[in-house]
Amino acid sequence: MSDDAGRHYRRKRYRGSHPRAFSEKYKEQWPEMYRDDVERVLARGDTPAGSHRSICVKEILELLAPRPGETAVDATLGYGGHAKEILKAILPGGRLFGFDLDGRELSKTERRLAATGVPEDAFIPVHASFARLPEILAGAGLAGVDVILADLGVSSMQIDDPDRGFSFKRNGPLDMRMDTERGESAREYLACVQERRLCDVLIANADEGEAEGIAHAICLRRGKLVTTRDLAEAICSAFPEMGFKDPRMQRILRRAFQAIRIEVNAEFSALEALLARLPSCLNTGGRAAILAFHSGEDRRVEAAFRDGREQGLYSAISTEALHPSREERYDNPRSSSAKLRWAIRSAQETP
Repeated sequence: MSDDAGRHYRRKRYRGSHPRAFSEKYKEQWPEMYRDDVERVLARGDTPAGSHRSICVKEILELLAPRPGETAVDATLGYGGHAKEILKAILPGGRLFGFDLDGRELSKTERRLAATGVPEDAFIPVHASFARLPEILAGAGLAGVDVILADLGVSSMQIDDPDRGFSFKRNGPLDMRMDTERGESAREYLACVQERRLCDVLIANADEGEAEGIAHAICLRRGKLVTTRDLAEAICSAFPEMGFKDPRMQRILRRAFQAIRIEVNAEFSALEALLARLPSCLNTGGRAAILAFHSGEDRRVEAAFRDGREQGLYSAISTEALHPSREERYDNPRSSSAKLRWAIRSAQETP
């Protein structure tokens, strides 16, 4: 086997049908070679390591209704599941801009889409935040596009890889950056953030009722938090009456890790920037859909679409959030918290 740079290496022994370590799940990360193994993982309702199961694909395609020759944007490319289906709909003659802050996953998805026979000029990979959408479109000579999709949050291949540091369930470097080539890691952020500020972040990004105790416990170990396990232990120390596996403790850990990740990647400010400029990036009659997994994200999307409708920028918006079907939630438990909203651009000029 070989890595992304083409270097050959000896793979670790595959131990049984349910390996626990991410590095041992190499069969799931090579679906072309081990298709049957991947199918068994999917049949269990799990997401294969190194991949991502796109959510609400059917609903999104129905709402966005991409057509041959149109120009589309996937603002959060990820594994490319949504992009693959949008490309099918806009070809021949269409183009898709695929944005992703994660350069490593972007290059993988670019190769994955190319292997499906997508023409080279039909897919334009963009290693950038979707907050830069207006700038990128202007650089391409486009006043607007016909379709915009944003699937917010992080992808399964990022959450599951302990080297990325997103999850408390697997020990790894305390990083949490979408783009590992730039910016401040979670380790660096927690080494200098003030306790009061961290408390505010936990409240604003996760509605955490125990924010003060968590922030104090983390700051007591300032400079000593190097791995995800270090951070998890610091948080757990604020609740000595609970064990690590206590469901209440698991929820607290999940919220705290999520809040810190959102802050490290400036996710809310990037979303606000996208929502503010979204109408100007759509052609008249252009369609936008945003899939959110966090109440803070969904509140911002709902408010921006409502304000845009009141200002006449959108001719129609979703009156309420759409959710994955019961069947999808059963097949893919990670879809359970998803909320989908849409808007259609009116002919009114953007202020």
